[in-house]
Amino acid sequence: MNRGAVSHLGGIAGSVLLIRLYANIDSPWCWLGWVVLVPWLAALNHTRSLSGALLGALAMDIAYVLVNVGWFAETVRIYTGVSAPVALLSLLLLAPVLEPQFFAFAAARHLLRRSDLAVARGGRGLCYAVLGAACAYVAAEWAFPRLFGETLGHGLYGSRWMRQGADVAGGAGLTFLVVIANECALAAGVALAGGGAWADRLRRAALPAALFAAVPAALLAYGFIRCRQLDAAAAAAPKVKIAAVQANISNYEKIEQELGTYEGTRFILDAHYRLTTQTVASSNPDLVVWPETVYPTTFGAPKSPDGAAFDREIGGFVAASGRPFIFGSYDAEGGRQYNAAVFIAADRDGKIGYEAYRKALLFPLTEWVPAWLDRPWLRQRLPWLGTWTAGEPPAAVPVELAGGRSMRVAPLICYDALDPELARGAARRGAELIVTLSNDSWFSAGLAPRLHLVMAAFRSVENHLPQVRATNTGISAMITAAGDITASLGSGERGVLVAEVAPVRAADTLAVRWGNWLPPVALLAALALVGASLLAPTADRHGRQRARRRPKRA
Repeated sequence: MNRGAVSHLGGIAGSVLLIRLYANIDSPWCWLGWVVLVPWLAALNHTRSLSGALLGALAMDIAYVLVNVGWFAETVRIYTGVSAPVALLSLLLLAPVLEPQFFAFAAARHLLRRSDLAVARGGRGLCYAVLGAACAYVAAEWAFPRLFGETLGHGLYGSRWMRQGADVAGGAGLTFLVVIANECALAAGVALAGGGAWADRLRRAALPAALFAAVPAALLAYGFIRCRQLDAAAAAAPKVKIAAVQANISNYEKIEQELGTYEGTRFILDAHYRLTTQTVASSNPDLVVWPETVYPTTFGAPKSPDGAAFDREIGGFVAASGRPFIFGSYDAEGGRQYNAAVFIAADRDGKIGYEAYRKALLFPLTEWVPAWLDRPWLRQRLPWLGTWTAGEPPAAVPVELAGGRSMRVAPLICYDALDPELARGAARRGAELIVTLSNDSWFSAGLAPRLHLVMAAFRSVENHLPQVRATNTGISAMITAAGDITASLGSGERGVLVAEVAPVRAADTLAVRWGNWLPPVALLAALALVGASLLAPTADRHGRQRARRRPKRA
């Protein structure tokens, strides 16, 4: 192996180590985001060909997936029944599909930095190269969405002030700034390590170093102002006390196989009844929230007399409690079945009314199979394939509270929380609170529960909405409009979170008003800059060739 290959692998190893620490998504690790790519970028600087840059991107891609998404291999093993090595190998083979942004970034960066246009324009040309490559990074994440929706900018969550920048351009905006800052850090380091007198080195490093410092400083200043506004709004808003139940019951299918359908459902419901009864008596919440699919059959459309009895029992429990509930169940219509969040309450006469929101974003294969792939022979070989139908994007569902108060709720179910547009659409319709129901037991180990929680918390930051998150096994949480987790129950804990939240109308931020506006703009910018770089070298080369042929004057 030659020295260049060793250097490149060393750069990848350095960045992956930093990424692994940065993935803790907490302070002080969030500060590593500003230098997390520097070792890999330094290795890319020594790559002489486009193919070399793409090979470097492939190595970085595989290493990133192994370190950051390696937990998903265990989930694949559980669902499919394959061996652990086969599950891990399958995940690594899918790495280019899971994280395609590294290829777009490496290719754009190489073409822009190596073009005659960049060389001819000196520092300005390199600025174009940095800007174009950063645009290519965020554009690729948008054009080829990742399975889990994560992006580098989400690692800044650990800083209360820095994460507020997500209300301008979402996670993509934070990632764009992170990539720019990493390039500036590298440029400053290269200038300082270069030849010449120290005065010349400092002069060359001054501009990139200033830009490197300015990016997080600007985020901190913006976040400080935003947090003061959000804290003031929360302090002035009327409070609502909400209870989120976490019974720590997992693998509902296994429970039903061991106890039978009726006894399995009985066991799950009784656990939630007990925890809720104790909480209502001691804390008197205004609203009770149970997790996703806590009632593992259709509500309101019973499949059997036992199902009808359970429906009446749940309705009676809600009526006796004297407060509205939101819980996870199934919904059915026209032979199709949906994962649903049921909003249920009793009126003054004790009559039960309910409304169901149907999960809009289904996880590929395990919950939903594309029509072109859904064939009987495939289901025979893969019996774990899902059969649910996707519902419509969530609206703002009105919830009537005791004392004549009401609020509008944006419901999200598990995977829904990874799509910013779903929460944004509900915010535009007047939502005042996000309620997330999730079943995280299928990835209860490693980074996954924390990652899912943080992704959900960014929906609060982007829309300036508080959030209640109820899961069956953790992590359940109460989240403010600034993204602060004020209370939580960790993985494997059993209990009830009770906290006061301050429902407010979503702020008219750029993220709410314009949606995911940055990636399409970045795509156009990247195409324009790369296109100009590809055209300019040809013209410059021809010009130099003509100059060489021109006879010299005496």
